[in-house]
Amino acid sequence: MSNRLLSLLTEIERALVASEPAPDGGKWDTLRLINFAQGLARLTIAVKSPARVTSARGSILLQAFTLADGSECLKANLCWQGVDNTSTHAVYSQPQTDWSREAAQIAAKWREGQQTGSKVPSLVEGQSPEPVLEATG
Repeated sequence: MSNRLLSLLTEIERALVASEPAPDGGKWDTLRLINFAQGLARLTIAVKSPARVTSARGSILLQAFTLADGSECLKANLCWQGVDNTSTHAVYSQPQTDWSREAAQIAAKWREGQQTGSKVPSLVEGQSPEPVLEATG
């Protein structure tokens, strides 16, 4: 299963880059961390602008495990910078599984969530958050 973990991570990264080769005029900056013993892999995703400023965008965590019936499964947990919600996508290892298509779907799902999350207001450097009002009673 460890080979599948690495190959799916690579396919997801390729699909992400192919979907938008020059995000915001910059280029994708990714970092892969893989622990074969625990069946975990993480793809940290950022964009490096032409001015060499790196902007974090989120991550995709893959977990490989064996189900109770002995079949194998890979679960992708999608996270976006500045967004509290996450999304999960499971891929079950079956003879008819098209791994490239599954990777493209995971990348597309991450891009969709990232674009939605980009509408979340972020703090400008030096700006303080709005005060929280507490009820007294």
